[in-house]
Amino acid sequence: MAEKKTKNVSQIISTGRRKKSVARVRLFPGNGKITVNGRDMGEYLQMDTLMLIARQPLELTGTTDKYDAIVRVVGGGLSGQAGAICHGLARALVKANEQFKKELKEAGLLTRDPRMKERKKYGLKKARKASQFSKR
Repeated sequence: MAEKKTKNVSQIISTGRRKKSVARVRLFPGNGKITVNGRDMGEYLQMDTLMLIARQPLELTGTTDKYDAIVRVVGGGLSGQAGAICHGLARALVKANEQFKKELKEAGLLTRDPRMKERKKYGLKKARKASQFSKR
C-alpha cells in the first residue's frame, strides 16, 4: 500500500506529525542525504538541536548512511517540523525493516506527541494569563 516502485527503486512513504506540523517522508536506499522542502536539511532547520531531533531515528537504528529521504513538511514552526520529521522517519524505518520497531518504540519515537497549544479563554489575555488581581 505505502510502497511504490519508481525507476526500479522501492520507496517507503509515511507521515509524521507534531503540534500543527505534518511531514510526508519518502524513504529509499541511498547514502544518507535528507532533503526538506527542496533544500538540504541543515540549510532548512538551521539549528544543530533541531537537526539532532530530526535525525534521531536514523542515529538510533544505525542507518544514517543507508537511506535517503525526501521530506515535504507544512504547518507550525521549525521545532514542530523537526518533531514531525522525526516521527515520519521513525514510521518509515519500521516499514522498511520490522526489526527496528522494538528500539524505536522503546525510545518513544513511534508515538505521536499529543501536546498542543492550549486555546485562549475569554476574559483572559492568553490561555491562562489573567490581569493582576486587585482587592480594591
